[in-house]
Amino acid sequence: MLAYAPHRRPRRRLSPTALTLIIGGHAVALGLLATAKMDLAVLPGKPRTELVDIPLPPEPLPEPVPAPQPRPDKPAPAPDSFIDRTTPVVPLPQPGPAFDLGPAMNSSAPDIGPLLDTPLDPPARSTPPPAAEPVRVAARAVTPSDLLRPPYPDSKRRSEEEAVLRLRLTIDARGRVTAVEPVGTADLAFLAAARTHLLRHWRYQPATEDGRAVASTQVITLRFQLEDE
Repeated sequence: MLAYAPHRRPRRRLSPTALTLIIGGHAVALGLLATAKMDLAVLPGKPRTELVDIPLPPEPLPEPVPAPQPRPDKPAPAPDSFIDRTTPVVPLPQPGPAFDLGPAMNSSAPDIGPLLDTPLDPPARSTPPPAAEPVRVAARAVTPSDLLRPPYPDSKRRSEEEAVLRLRLTIDARGRVTAVEPVGTADLAFLAAARTHLLRHWRYQPATEDGRAVASTQVITLRFQLEDE
C-alpha cells in the first residue's frame, strides 16, 4: 500500500517594501474615494434651494368693546306743566223773585205728570218694499187634435164600460209629459191606456217664469165615452 505524504507549500513573507506599497495604495484609493463622494454631493449646473423666513404681518388688535352705560332705574321726572293764563269767570244771572199765579192760573195749567211716566213709542221702522213676484205663465197644450184621444181599451169596449179620469201631468221645460198620476181612484185598464198615450203623443208649450222655460204640473179631466152608433 502506497502512502503519499502531504505536500505543504512554504509560506511567503512580505518584505517591508511591499507592505509599504500596499498600505500606500490603500491610502490613495481611500483618498480618491473621498474626493469622488465630495464631487458627487455638489453637482454643477443645478441651483441650490434656499429657505428664507418671511415674517407674517401682525394680527389686528380687536376693537375695544364699549363699556355698558348704566341705565337709570326710573325715568327722569318731566318738568311740571303749568298754564300761564286763567279762564275769565263769566257771572251768571241770578234768579228773580217768584210770582204766585194764584189758584185760577194754576188750575188752568195742564197736568203733565202722567205724560212723563208714559214711555215713548219707538220710532217706526221703514219696512222694505215687498219683492216683485215673478211673472209665471202656465203650460199650454199644442198636441194636434187627432192625437188627443187615447185608444179605448178593448176589454172595456166589449163590456161597454165608461170612465172619467182626473190626472196630474208633469211637464218638463221642453214641453214633454214625463209623468201621469191619478187624482183619486181610477180603473187600472183606463189608466194604463191614458198614461201610455199621453207620454208618447201629448206635447205642451212649456210654462215660463220671467220668460224662462220651467217644469210645471197640470191637472186634466179625461173622459172615456163610447160613441153612439
